[in-house]
Amino acid sequence: MSIEALLGGPLRVANIGLESFARDLARNGVAVAQVDWSPPSLPYDERIEQANAEALRRILAAEPVLADVRRAGELIPQLDAGKLLLHAGPPIEWARMCGPMRGAVCGAIVFEGWAGDLAAAEMLAASGAVKFAPNHHFGAVGPMTGITTRSMPLLMVENRKFAGAGNAWAACAINEGLGKVMRFGGNDAEVLARLAWLRDDLGPLLGKALRAAPVPLNPLIARGLTMGDEMHQRNVACSSLLLRILAPRLASSVKALEFIGGNDQFFLNVAMAMGKSMLDPARGVAGSTIVTAMARNGTDFGIRVAGQGDAWFTAPVEMPQGLYFPGFSAADANPDMGDSAILEAVGLGAFSMAAAPAVAGFVGAGGFREAVATTRAMSELAAARHPQWQIPALEFAGVPIGIDVRRVVETRIAPAINTGIAHKRAGVGQVGAGVARAPLACFDKALDAFRT
Repeated sequence: MSIEALLGGPLRVANIGLESFARDLARNGVAVAQVDWSPPSLPYDERIEQANAEALRRILAAEPVLADVRRAGELIPQLDAGKLLLHAGPPIEWARMCGPMRGAVCGAIVFEGWAGDLAAAEMLAASGAVKFAPNHHFGAVGPMTGITTRSMPLLMVENRKFAGAGNAWAACAINEGLGKVMRFGGNDAEVLARLAWLRDDLGPLLGKALRAAPVPLNPLIARGLTMGDEMHQRNVACSSLLLRILAPRLASSVKALEFIGGNDQFFLNVAMAMGKSMLDPARGVAGSTIVTAMARNGTDFGIRVAGQGDAWFTAPVEMPQGLYFPGFSAADANPDMGDSAILEAVGLGAFSMAAAPAVAGFVGAGGFREAVATTRAMSELAAARHPQWQIPALEFAGVPIGIDVRRVVETRIAPAINTGIAHKRAGVGQVGAGVARAPLACFDKALDAFRT
């Protein structure tokens, strides 16, 4: 048929895909043929299914126990060997660090005595004399800037199901409390004095208490979920439950009791170390598409995937969407940062929003209905549900756990992350709270790695 004959004939339409387009045409008298079609799903691969089953078996078998507090240099000998400083997120060099990260780095350099003041610390950091590496490369995690140095006391969580294995423990610094803190880029005398007290007093006291009576974390998390915690932006219940367990052994220090009792987010850092201790045993399961880490440094967002070992798949980090404290707005905010997205990777945080509807309002995500909707949406990305960690509002269904890269790529649903919002300028601190999204490009890159 010639082009003239084709164009001169009656209009006939073949509609491929969404039927609503065909219905609109038919209502206007246009002859239309509907062709059912949808994008092809990712191919089912029995090898991937078997690998994911093994990764999930390891994750769900975890027996995390808060066991000790140790000096970072003892747990991570590389910190004692030179001027090495660990940070949140995937690898990044000084020149690309955001304002809060640089502020925290300078404060940490002064804290360790490598420079006499902040100006000298900045020069030292820029000179290349200080080496930087992600916490995740050394069995650790850290909230927001996530700074870890040799003398800081680290909470140590042992995964006793894998005792004796190389991935049997994980660590995180003690939560500094509220206000001006290093995790938000604080670096003045008040910040450094608090860090010194954590190092010299609270850390040793907590370590002694935990060595005498280690705390199993699975039952604590399970109870916290029934009391309104999601373990990322709300830790009121678990912080209180942990304090009740530890109080008899901390009674000699009123200051320690007051510090923990006055810090609703004290348990956050415990939960983060727990999350890493659960996911690390799955790292290296060949062929598995289960995510073993999500982390951000204020510049880049990165994920690790079980079947790709230690490789990072990165993309530019996004801005969180949320609510701001009085006097601040989105114009003041820094892009998202921190290793705390490890919690969403184990089914907590935004993935458990239905257990903590109060958090939905705090981070600007709506009310109870929106909280439930968030958890249900995140369930589309998860390969399993945790049998012990249950959400009462969802008929005691387990939290969705085990983010499958394939599901993210296929659904185009970006994992949600509950988060604090830091001011873009070092030293100002937290200016709000919200929900961030993991960039889909990270998951696209990770899946491409399985195809090569």
